Amino acid sequence: MPFFFGMSASSCYHCGLPIPDDVDLSVKIGGETRAMCCYGCQAVAQSIVENGLEDYYRSRDALPESPREAMPAVLEQLALFDHAEFQKSFVKELGESEREASLLLEGITCAACIWLNEQHVGKLPGVTAVDINYATRRARVRWDDSRIKLSDILAAIAAIGYRAYPYDAAKNEEISRKERRDALWRLWVAGFGMMQVMMYAYPVYIADGDMTADVEGLMRWASLLLTLPVIFYSSAPFFRNAWRDLKLRRVGMDVPVALGVGAAFLASCWATFTQGGEVYFDSVTMFIFFLLGGRYLEMNARQKAISVTEALAKLLPAFAQRLPGFPAERAAEQCVVADLRAGDYVLVQAGAIVPADGRVVEGVSSTNESLLTGESRPVPKSPGELVTGGSINAESPLVVQIDQVGEGTRLSAIIQLMERAAAEKPKIVELADRIASYFVAALLLVSIAVAIGWYLVDPAKALWITVSVLVVTCPCSLSLATPIALTVAGGALAKDGLLVTRGHAIETLARATHFVFDKTGTLTTGRMHLVDTLPTAGLSGDECLALAAALEHASEHPLANALRQAFSGDLPQVGEVRNEPGQGIESLVGGRRYRIGRPDYALGLSAGNLPETAAHWLESGDTVVALGDETGCLALFRIGDELRAESLALVNYLRAAGKKIVLLTGDAESVARRIAESLGIEDVRAGVTPQGKHECVTALQAAGAVVAMVGDGVNDAPVLAQAQVSVAMGGGAQLARTQSDFVLLSENLDHLRFGLQRAQRTLSIIRQNLWWSFAYNFVALPLAIAGYVTPWLAGIGMSASSLLVVLNSLRIQRQETD
Repeated sequence: MPFFFGMSASSCYHCGLPIPDDVDLSVKIGGETRAMCCYGCQAVAQSIVENGLEDYYRSRDALPESPREAMPAVLEQLALFDHAEFQKSFVKELGESEREASLLLEGITCAACIWLNEQHVGKLPGVTAVDINYATRRARVRWDDSRIKLSDILAAIAAIGYRAYPYDAAKNEEISRKERRDALWRLWVAGFGMMQVMMYAYPVYIADGDMTADVEGLMRWASLLLTLPVIFYSSAPFFRNAWRDLKLRRVGMDVPVALGVGAAFLASCWATFTQGGEVYFDSVTMFIFFLLGGRYLEMNARQKAISVTEALAKLLPAFAQRLPGFPAERAAEQCVVADLRAGDYVLVQAGAIVPADGRVVEGVSSTNESLLTGESRPVPKSPGELVTGGSINAESPLVVQIDQVGEGTRLSAIIQLMERAAAEKPKIVELADRIASYFVAALLLVSIAVAIGWYLVDPAKALWITVSVLVVTCPCSLSLATPIALTVAGGALAKDGLLVTRGHAIETLARATHFVFDKTGTLTTGRMHLVDTLPTAGLSGDECLALAAALEHASEHPLANALRQAFSGDLPQVGEVRNEPGQGIESLVGGRRYRIGRPDYALGLSAGNLPETAAHWLESGDTVVALGDETGCLALFRIGDELRAESLALVNYLRAAGKKIVLLTGDAESVARRIAESLGIEDVRAGVTPQGKHECVTALQAAGAVVAMVGDGVNDAPVLAQAQVSVAMGGGAQLARTQSDFVLLSENLDHLRFGLQRAQRTLSIIRQNLWWSFAYNFVALPLAIAGYVTPWLAGIGMSASSLLVVLNSLRIQRQETD
């Protein structure tokens, strides 16, 4: 093999550039192992060898451009991606050397592009996982940083004709605008060319053989010239993608399109040159116009589908008003949000966005958290209240002390969970992709058979019928049927406050047969409230409650809060308070000494006993607080967990839908029974340990149940993981730690009910999409084979098939909930 001047043993065999010291890559060429300088050269060389083109290396008389030189500006930027500071915004450290990045891919046109990138990147040494979402074009790549660098991964993607960027909402919008602008220009050129070609084709059609050969030849040449821009500009992506697929021994969805268009165009050129045979310039331009038009509409619909998801990434502002001298000084300075640190004070003006999670220290207002929780009503905020980064201050200025920034914020956790869901592929999507890949290969075989058959029967029709067969069948709609519906549903659910965090979640929730609920913090609020008051010494219930609230006025204990919230009147004056930790409070009110707290402590002033009527209260499982003075027991207060207002509506809906409902709790039997009776739940399992909950769900699954578990997300982690689909209440600070499939950000069970309805609607629409995709192809293919479908009509059919799937999926956003 030739050896070029300047090459050495330490030079890349493919491009001749020096091999970096830390690179050890090679390709076996002609039986000998040859060193490569980068993954780009390795990918190109391997492709040459696998395609049987090794003679290239024997006959070449010059070195090719290296991917490192062909894109110097790009690769120079790629090297920056290896810097730890640069990676902070989009790379997560999962272990000592394991990293995970969220990337945005440019150049994706169909499901085959997804497969190609996943296969190509997944085979790189050191890459442990790669998942790409077709609807969002986002990739999740995981790798061992000790074996491969991120820049090498990005270079390998560039080597097969795609571009990868760190995911950024602004960059995503820029790429989307570029895609729309480019697609619109190609569509305009195709449409203009189509109209002009039809102006020359129409006279030939209506002449019906009466046109002279010279004039008809002139018409053909004019049509050829007008078709050239359509072929070489408008349809260039089809040919470029098809060539890339063939080089990599893949049959993508653009291969049949490129073959059909190319064959019809070349045959028309030959007929024009020889002045004999049929020309199809009008059909070619019309087909390209309709196909591009369909893809343009599909692209707009897809971008609309993910708009809710992408909107979350744009919530945080770029700048904030920091108060460096607060509270002594109130002068504000503008700073970048990324520079904020925990403990900083910021001024949030009315109408401004809260820049990070924090706590109000001054001001009274309300915030709009609709995009974060699905709650459309403003949430009141006063000093001491928590505010979430990304929410909008609706009324008046607030001074906020920052608690969490960057990856620690609630919004960041929400985005991370959404990215996790987008990167995971449900089995139904993987199955559809496999079917689509086989479908294209089968289509090419059918097209060859059709071409041979029609050539033997009627050679004049063989070409355009073969083109129609290549074009009319549409695996694109099959590949789009599921992912686009799941993407739309995920965005709609997030808008309602139900966050999807796993790819399979929506489908499984729709199929769930058993709904298992934890009690505390799920069907109940987890907050104490006064259930009942039992006066025992002649005072009224309100008088006893006033005394209790006065004694507890300074306490922050949850039981004290429940008593104070239950009383709305004026409190009597209280003297010096003595607090006995774990027992209760003693103080003077109106000259009399009172105690409130544990029954034995409260009755300690009088050495009295509880009334007999209190026995069933003590057995109820609720907390019983006693109020006593020197004469004995004055009242008992029964305090329990507060039932969520929307729990009953959810349980009634599930029962009406034929679902089995189980209350599974570690609380006492009496407490669980009281909650179950108020909701109409018959299957109650109380006093269950975490291990017992796990075993209970396992037993239900063994009996054939599809279990949906609803719990608090952290304490119920084992049983949530065991259930086929799980929902965690999302009000806690540990949102990022949850392993559940859904997170109910709003903690409103109505949104779970709406989410279940939407999930069932989504599954129905996925089935409609799949049935349509199969039915269309099964009907269109025989008609095309029989010669009833012209190429331009095939283009309309193929485009309309994909567009219909997208538009049908968008109906999920408009679903009405009961």
